[in-house]
Amino acid sequence: MVVSASADGRLRLWNVKEGSVVGDPWEGHSDTVRCLDWSHNAREVASGSDDGTIRRWNPNTGRQIAPPIETGHGWVNDVKYSPRGDKFASGSDDNMIRVWSKDGKLLIEIKGHDDSVFSLCWSKDGAYIFSGSGDMTIRKWQSIDGKELVVLRGHTSTVSTICLSPDERHLFSASEDCSVRIWDLNTNEQTGDPLLHDDELLALAIPSDGRYIA
Repeated sequence: MVVSASADGRLRLWNVKEGSVVGDPWEGHSDTVRCLDWSHNAREVASGSDDGTIRRWNPNTGRQIAPPIETGHGWVNDVKYSPRGDKFASGSDDNMIRVWSKDGKLLIEIKGHDDSVFSLCWSKDGAYIFSGSGDMTIRKWQSIDGKELVVLRGHTSTVSTICLSPDERHLFSASEDCSVRIWDLNTNEQTGDPLLHDDELLALAIPSDGRYIA
């Protein structure tokens, strides 16, 4: 199954084999839905929207599991479950990262970026959060208290998306500067030359074996 989100504010669940929508659209957001994330046990989906809310959904019913979380963000650009699935992080146009409990309690606010936060990822042990921003940096934070640990600089435009390699030795970043960059997390330096496209990069994915980047 695949879940998709749209500028119409609705989510849709798809049967990949049949190429068809499963059930009715999931309704609740009042504006564009910008981000989605499956929980690691695949029992729920989180969505973030320009309406400033995060909503949790039961994929079996298409209904919300709990009341929406009013983030105070403005636009919610990204939302990511922690590895244990007991909390999630959100990033937005207010330059902030917020970490929430599943019942919507704000646990910490993380400040440090000078522009919108567009992409987030967690380390496998949940100890760290990485973020990519319109300030052209990638930052590493302690998830427990929001302490900034590392700032990676090299991109010359917005960092639109980031992801960790399966062994967590490297971080991959894609940017509106038309490049993908690979960062060695032991040295916190860029490794190799940038991988160049002819236009802005908006998405990035890496398979579980870490052999390729898409």
